[in-house]
Amino acid sequence: MSDTGRGSPFAPHTDAETAAMLDAIGVESEEELFDIPEEVRFDGEFGIAPRSEREIRREVQLHLDRDDDLTAFLGRGHYDHYVPSMVDHLADRSEFLSSYTQYQPEVAQGFLQALFEYQSMLVELTGLEIANCSMYDAASALGEAATLALRARSVDGTRVLIPELLADGRRAVLENYLAGTEATIERYPMEDGNADREALADALDDDCAMVYAENPTVRGTIEEGLSEIGELADEHGALFCLGTDGIALSLLEEPASVGADVVVGDAALGLGASGGLGLGLFATHEDFLRQVPGRLVGVGEDSDGNRAYTLTLQTREQHIRRERATSNICTNQAWVALRAAMHAAWLGADGLVGLAEDCVTNARDLADRLDDVDGVEAPAHDRHHFREFAVRTDRPAEDAREALENEGFAVHAIDDDLLQFCVTETNAGEIEDLVAAVEVVA
Repeated sequence: MSDTGRGSPFAPHTDAETAAMLDAIGVESEEELFDIPEEVRFDGEFGIAPRSEREIRREVQLHLDRDDDLTAFLGRGHYDHYVPSMVDHLADRSEFLSSYTQYQPEVAQGFLQALFEYQSMLVELTGLEIANCSMYDAASALGEAATLALRARSVDGTRVLIPELLADGRRAVLENYLAGTEATIERYPMEDGNADREALADALDDDCAMVYAENPTVRGTIEEGLSEIGELADEHGALFCLGTDGIALSLLEEPASVGADVVVGDAALGLGASGGLGLGLFATHEDFLRQVPGRLVGVGEDSDGNRAYTLTLQTREQHIRRERATSNICTNQAWVALRAAMHAAWLGADGLVGLAEDCVTNARDLADRLDDVDGVEAPAHDRHHFREFAVRTDRPAEDAREALENEGFAVHAIDDDLLQFCVTETNAGEIEDLVAAVEVVA
């Protein structure tokens, strides 16, 4: 009990109780508990009035209540797929509720096995021999692929070629990764949503370290010339890096079969609509094993001969000599990878393919419906599509986007003339209402 005879001795309620606690640990004020160097100490005011927990909750709820309640048909790298409740129930078990690395195999066999299974699924989907146990997101995985290309002994040159159409966030992260190196980033043209392979061939030379392509592209088109792109990169000794996602991999061409040296992307599994959080994929050939960023979980035997899992490769400077470190990426997203593995296991091979097929048919069906609307051309690119597609409108795209927002729908305006729609199993039931809204605003 406290000196007032009420409450806990560990939660002071009076100045006298606070003073007694400070005296017990040998300091005169609460300020002395924080050792903040003067050069970084903030002396100003934050302008945030102190509030109780209840008051904060009420204020946050007021802000949330002001958010628009829109039905999203958004995509471009972030996709909403239904995550079964089984994933939440299992992933929320106490032994899994840490995103930190499983350094101690003697107490983390279950988690390590799940990550090993995650890596194995990626190996099976990509056809490549090595997959790490997660990256932050697709953008950081792309940046790491580029730095791997610059380190690889089999590669000369410093130019990194990327598609003209690439999500701004991925391009910006790549630029950040390569800042301070000799590498330069150059864009190659696109033709009707896909890579212009003739222009890419003209842009390639022996000074190219890596060629990056996506399938599906940021506009949802299915890239048709991946093998040719892989051959072009190989002819000039450059690495071919392919961006994709975990669901598309189950249906589209296997990356290894089209000559991909590195596969990056987002898992698109286990998270649902996360508002930006992702899970980066990274897979490559065994030749680059010691250049792989992040961590790899391997399997071996314990002292009793039992099958056991452990972290087998960590290339950051915390674990090896700094001059030999290949990446300073400081954590993975183990818990998110765990969720992705659970989701993929729940779907199974047939379920994954079925979900991917729905991504094709739903996009095609919605495009057909929108194309029947006066003033709308859908899809804008004469290609096969996966999950999303661009739409040309007679009305300025930004005006049309705002008008659709007023009708309760969120879509992308990607330039003056083009909107972009993304449909998955979670919003397919809203297609009728969306088409009706487009008929109103087009």
